[in-house]
Amino acid sequence: MSTPRVLVSFRFADKAESYLAALRAAGMEPVPCQPGSAFDGREVQGLVLTGGSDMAPAYFGQQPDPELEETDGERDAFELGLLTTADATDLPTLAICRGVQLLNVHRGGTLVQHLPESARHRRRDTPKPQAVHSVRIEAASKLAAIMGLTAQVNSRHHQAIDRVGSGLVVAARDPEDEVIEAVEDPARRFLLGVQWHPEDQAPVDESQRKLFAAFAAAL
Repeated sequence: MSTPRVLVSFRFADKAESYLAALRAAGMEPVPCQPGSAFDGREVQGLVLTGGSDMAPAYFGQQPDPELEETDGERDAFELGLLTTADATDLPTLAICRGVQLLNVHRGGTLVQHLPESARHRRRDTPKPQAVHSVRIEAASKLAAIMGLTAQVNSRHHQAIDRVGSGLVVAARDPEDEVIEAVEDPARRFLLGVQWHPEDQAPVDESQRKLFAAFAAAL
């Protein structure tokens, strides 16, 4: 049986290695891809969207918030195109941090441009693999079948999902402030997005490794 190939979309190569390593450790072959690259969905069996810059609020019908940070319109358009292809072909997709926000907007949802309690979620002062808060996972979700009803997660974001997009259901929340931490589409073979960074935790946390293993099993 051949190793499944997974397209990994990112902007900066030096930020991508932890994603690539987590995929390789779970038995997948990552195919790095940056905005502007040619993409043929027939050549890969899965898609991973990674973290990065804020999304342009024009895509979800809002004016920029004063706390909005740097955006990347080229990347937004490119990755929205990848999600359109993934929806059309039922390509298994794992969306991480910025990726889950982009997924939600792709499905017609909106974002909180700057969380009121952003200090709780943007923990850049701790090592990347270190968990800083828990998430409560919905019992009926695919995520619960993979990870259980709770998980300890790292956190490096100041934006989050607000109105949930079409076809998506909330799979996890922060139990303290109810910020949405994961969404999924039960109608898809595998379409799951998480707000934390499991690629950084996977080397030290079995539950995060299970997320990548479940993704691999869906390919």
